[in-house]
Amino acid sequence: MTVPQETALDRAATPATGVQATLPGAPQGDQAAPQAARSGQAPPESAETGPGLPGRVDLLFVPNENKVRVPSGVTIFDAASWNGIAIDSTCGGHGTCKKCKVRVIDGDVPTSKVDARAFSPDELRDGWRLACRAPASADLTIEVPPLTTRPKAATVGIGRRVILRPAVQKRYLELAEPSLSDQHSDIERVLAGLDDLELRVDLTVLRSVGRVLRAADYKVTAVVVDDVLIDVQPGDTTERRYGIAFDLGTTTVVATLLDLSTGTPMAVGSMLSKQQPFGADVISRISSVMLEPENLGRLTTLAHESLSELVGEVCEQAGVDPLDVYEVALAGNATMTHLALGIDPEPLGVAPFILSARLLPEVLATDIGLAVHPRARAVVFPAFGAYVGGDITAGLLASGMNRDFRVRLFIDIGTNCEIVLGSRDWLLATAAPAGPAFEGAAIRCGMRAADGAIESVTLRAGLPGPAGQAGQAGPAGTGGVELPGRVEAPGRVQAPGGVEAPGGVELKVIGDAEPTGLCGSGLVDAVASLIDVGLLDRSGRFVTDELAAEMAPALATRLTMLGDERVFVLHWRGEPGDVPNSIFLTQRDVRELQFAKAAIASGWSVLLEESGLQAGDIQQVLLAGSFGSYLSPANAIRLGLVPRLPALRVVSAGNVAGEGAKMVLLSVRERAGALALLEEVRYVELSDRADFNDRFIEQLQFPA
Repeated sequence: MTVPQETALDRAATPATGVQATLPGAPQGDQAAPQAARSGQAPPESAETGPGLPGRVDLLFVPNENKVRVPSGVTIFDAASWNGIAIDSTCGGHGTCKKCKVRVIDGDVPTSKVDARAFSPDELRDGWRLACRAPASADLTIEVPPLTTRPKAATVGIGRRVILRPAVQKRYLELAEPSLSDQHSDIERVLAGLDDLELRVDLTVLRSVGRVLRAADYKVTAVVVDDVLIDVQPGDTTERRYGIAFDLGTTTVVATLLDLSTGTPMAVGSMLSKQQPFGADVISRISSVMLEPENLGRLTTLAHESLSELVGEVCEQAGVDPLDVYEVALAGNATMTHLALGIDPEPLGVAPFILSARLLPEVLATDIGLAVHPRARAVVFPAFGAYVGGDITAGLLASGMNRDFRVRLFIDIGTNCEIVLGSRDWLLATAAPAGPAFEGAAIRCGMRAADGAIESVTLRAGLPGPAGQAGQAGPAGTGGVELPGRVEAPGRVQAPGGVEAPGGVELKVIGDAEPTGLCGSGLVDAVASLIDVGLLDRSGRFVTDELAAEMAPALATRLTMLGDERVFVLHWRGEPGDVPNSIFLTQRDVRELQFAKAAIASGWSVLLEESGLQAGDIQQVLLAGSFGSYLSPANAIRLGLVPRLPALRVVSAGNVAGEGAKMVLLSVRERAGALALLEEVRYVELSDRADFNDRFIEQLQFPA
């Protein structure tokens, strides 16, 4: 789909526009960076980047004391990336997200124009720079803030009861020893003990079966996955039978270890995807492969490292030997699945957006880099289209969308928002380009959902405090006055006893820590609250100072200017009035949320039109994924992210992709159900709709 001209001024193109719009032929001006930044590969040893510059420089990264030697003139971000040193970034080093903050503590790096917009003068003097805009032309010592590798994520979600019938079986066999009168082969002897199954045999089993049988006195356990005999083990190991369900997200990867004998979850782990340095969204990662084909191998390796690290974590938690894991399930969007399997994702990013395959051939766990049983199988969910992938197939399976007579709307909110509408009789699906705002990217003070992130915001207009002063900031971690009572009318807060109290800002911070930034759910709450108290109009523009003083006197002083941009201060980190050091929401941040909201609303409105239904016909809205788990239903309705319905109809579905992955490990019947969904869902492409631009523009305004 073509993004309307109004949005093109403020954001890069999104998945449905095609990668061409996001890939300038070469970086320009202050945005320029070495081409190697996009490749992830170090340039040749002899590389020199300018006249008079030495060939190599030494960089020391602290606190981990990593010392590297790189060509002079490359950026700090590239130098770190080449050497496996993680620096936060959501744009892949393009200079747009302003997240790759580092501090040069020894040496000198000139400031760039982007640095001047990202840091206060005091921070610049203290050595803070954006790593992707900091060329290393001399030896440096660089402090790298710790990267959040365990963001707050939904690890469970709604699901259904399933009949426990896993594809992994173990049979204990006590076999007769061979003799001159019984000269059946070793494998025939084993298969005879499994005569109720029609099995294929892996060659690797043949290589070891004779030795195992004789060493175990013909008392062995046969391990079967689907119709394949994958192992013969000495003794009785039937109690040790495990599987791992993966939700391979663009931002977060979640793993759940399951006891396949009982269906019990044994351990759960989550981590930030190691692909993050290549960008926060799938288009950035596709772009990196298009610009430098060698990046495909690098991204594949990083996907495998993420999955492998979680295997080790969950197995250690549960005290399980990874060799007793015989099957894994992988639910991910089409791009993440392609990258994990080493398949070129470029066709996904350019029209007509074609998958390499909806159904994949048999995949082994070793094909995705997992050190589990060497012949363990990997179940990879099929995809409906380039932007409605296997994670949505898993989510639909878990939520039972194709089993329910009610009309339900399923929305998985992320950088790419997948939307499904329907009932047991019909299902329509589409994808909308929401962008990275909900992940905290493209937001000036945005961050991922980790300790220190503001996840909930409540604003109360109130009256001016004593001597005409606005309500004062409350204790650290709250950011404002904690006001009991309820809002009686716009601009008034009715406290217990009928006494009007000053208004203020109430913040909920992950980890009960001092606020350090704003995550996606906090962004939604903040904008919804600003509309409610009258500081934002329906167009998303901050109101004038005069109107602010009238509508929300206790908050008006927080609505101010930073340079030439209008901002609202959520939390003073320094002295009140020190705007650059505060946590604030900018006019552009509001626009980013509007673009995301408009794309999502346009998506579900198209599906309603295709089905001939009205919003009121929807009986339940499921908000899926980690972000949906923490999103306020009332504020989602207030902003128009979801149709205007009674709030009780909007429910959090949690990590339904992970739940679907568990289900296919526990039941072969559910696995067949996942395949059947491919024939039950009709995909609606938005990019070829002539009315999409007009619909998008209509949805930019917030509901009245």
